Amino acid sequence: MAEFVPGLDLARAYYGEVVAPLVGERRHSAALIGWGSDVLGFDTERSTDHGWGPRVKVFVGASAVDDVRLAVEHGLPDEFRGWPTRFGWDAVPVTSHVEVAELGAWLEARIGFDPRRGVSTGQWLCAPQQRLLEVTAGAVFHDPDGELDTVRRVLAWYPHDIWLWLLACQWRRLDQEEPFVGRTAEVGDELGSRVVAARLVRDLVRLAFLLERRYAPYSKWLGSAFAQLEAADVLGPPLTDVLAARSYDEREAALVVAVEELARRHNALGITGPVDATVRLFHSRPFRVLGSSRFVEACLERVRDPWLRSLPLVGGVDQISDSTDLLEDPRAFGALAALYA
Repeated sequence: MAEFVPGLDLARAYYGEVVAPLVGERRHSAALIGWGSDVLGFDTERSTDHGWGPRVKVFVGASAVDDVRLAVEHGLPDEFRGWPTRFGWDAVPVTSHVEVAELGAWLEARIGFDPRRGVSTGQWLCAPQQRLLEVTAGAVFHDPDGELDTVRRVLAWYPHDIWLWLLACQWRRLDQEEPFVGRTAEVGDELGSRVVAARLVRDLVRLAFLLERRYAPYSKWLGSAFAQLEAADVLGPPLTDVLAARSYDEREAALVVAVEELARRHNALGITGPVDATVRLFHSRPFRVLGSSRFVEACLERVRDPWLRSLPLVGGVDQISDSTDLLEDPRAFGALAALYA
């Protein structure tokens, strides 16, 4: 077995030493973007047992796709630095993983649209954050015309109004369930209290991504990516304490620390008017909550787009559903546009 190196490093060398000479003088861009833990920088030696190896995306004009694909297929060696250049897994047959495509067609198949033609508000809302991350993460190895750079800059983060609206929707998710941790515990439902608390932890983690203008990956890498956020050192311990708590009092105390910290970070951005960042009792009941609806309203006050303001606060596709079958299929998540209509 060859010595493990991060997939991005392997792909960069693979392109430079093998793929680029095969493409030759043909105009192209090359990168490692799209699916894969290596694109996000989270691959380890464990990754090599499943869907991992030398691979590169090569983007050319539509009329050149077949010729370039043929040249690459005929010229690839059997191995590169000890790793097979053709491999398969599960239902994926053994094949090379130098994907040759026209950029617009690849983007349509991956995120449902070509951002070089502009991105509508509906397209932003229907695009899963994991898919946006796949296009903007990874590494570009060759881009003489700047096409990939243009795409990645356009998709780097949401337009301001959409960001504010998504923040409002994320605060709404917290507002809807924050008193339930205490109410379930009050009636002796310890399992229910833990389940609601865990849901809130996940929503708080995703709120931290939104506040730091970072796309959140899907569940396998959510914690790993969260650890890279600026807020992780402060937020990580109380969020872990929420999940480890063996009593409601411990659970509530840790949640208070976490929600107040995120509220302060929200205020520090200056994107809304200041909101009191301290917890309070839930009406007359003895449950300490942030009262997240106040942050919802503060965000909505700054949203200028009348169409966004008219929508129910269901959020983007990731806030509506975490179904893998939905979030992995552009035909499925693109169809959610009808929901907003």
